[in-house]
Amino acid sequence: MGNSGQKRERERAARPGAAGAAAITDVAYRPSLSAPIGMDVVGFEELRERARRRGIDLSGPQRPDFHHLIHLAPHSPPLPHTVDFSRHVIPPGGWLWVRPGQVHQYAAGPREPLARARGVMVIWRPGFVTEDPPHADGPLAPAGGHGRLVGLALDHLVAEYDDLGALPLEAHNRTLRMLLSVLLLRLAHACPPAAGATAPPDGPFGRFRSAVERDFARTRRVADYAAALGYSTRTLTRAVKAATGATAKAYLDARIVLEAKRLLVHTDATAADIARRLGFDDPSDFGAFFRKHDGRTPLAFRAEARGTAAGDVNGDGARPGRGGGG
Repeated sequence: MGNSGQKRERERAARPGAAGAAAITDVAYRPSLSAPIGMDVVGFEELRERARRRGIDLSGPQRPDFHHLIHLAPHSPPLPHTVDFSRHVIPPGGWLWVRPGQVHQYAAGPREPLARARGVMVIWRPGFVTEDPPHADGPLAPAGGHGRLVGLALDHLVAEYDDLGALPLEAHNRTLRMLLSVLLLRLAHACPPAAGATAPPDGPFGRFRSAVERDFARTRRVADYAAALGYSTRTLTRAVKAATGATAKAYLDARIVLEAKRLLVHTDATAADIARRLGFDDPSDFGAFFRKHDGRTPLAFRAEARGTAAGDVNGDGARPGRGGGG
C-alpha cells in the first residue's frame, strides 16, 4: 500500500463509527524507558506529550488496563474528569483514582482545563502493590495533618522515582513498591471509607467482585457465582450487602448495565449485538433488562447520551442515511 493509501487507512481507523460514536481506546501499560517494571510517575505535560506520540486523543474515551492515581497540585485550577458517565471536578490538591477497565476522559482540548492544570499521575499495573487507593465515588481531598502527610508520601515517592541509579535496580524497585504502598495507606486513612473499602480482597465480597468482572457476560445468576466460589447464596448476599449496601443481585446487574452503557455510547454496535456480547440469548430480554434498571430503552439511552434525537437513530443503532455503516 502506498503512502496515500496508508494515510487513508489510518484516517478510516481513527474515524468514529457511523452514528458518531467516540470509540473507546484500549490503553495498554507502556511506561517510560527509565521507569521500574510495573510503575511510572507522569506529570501532566509528559502525559500530553505521550498521548501525542501514541496518537491518543485524551479528550476521547479510554479504557486503560492499569491504575491511574491523578493528583492535582495545590496551586492548579480545578480539573474536570469523566469516569464511566460520571463527571467529577478534581479540586486543587485533590486526588482521583481510575481503576483498570474503567472508561475515562480528560478535559483535554487546546483551551480545555488539562492544558492549564498542573499535577502528576502515578500509574501502576495490577499486582505491583497489594494495596488499593480508598474506594470513593469521586475525588478525595485530604486536609489538615493527614493532607500534609499524604503530600510528604507523594514527595518521597517522586524523589525516589527520580533518583534512578542511586540504588541497585532491584532495591530501587522494592523501595518504590513500599513507598507507593505508604502513599495508598495514607490516602486510605486520610479519607472516610466508602462502601466496600474495608472488605478484604480475599474475602467473600472481594472474590465476588473479581468473579463478576471476569464472568458478568457469562452468567447473571448469583447462585452460579456462589457455587463457583464455594459459598452459599445467602452467605454471599450477606457479604455483598455488608460491603456495598446492595444485594449481590443488584451489584451484578449494575455491572452489566454499566457495560451496556459503555457499548451503547462508545460503539455503534446494534442493540442485538450488545445483547449477545453481554450473554443475552434474546435481544428483547436485554431490552427489558436495561429498561428495568435505567428506565429507558437501550437506543433511547444512546440517543440521549449522544445528544441526538431518538428519531435520528434507527432500530439497528445507526443514523438514517448511512447505508452500509460506512
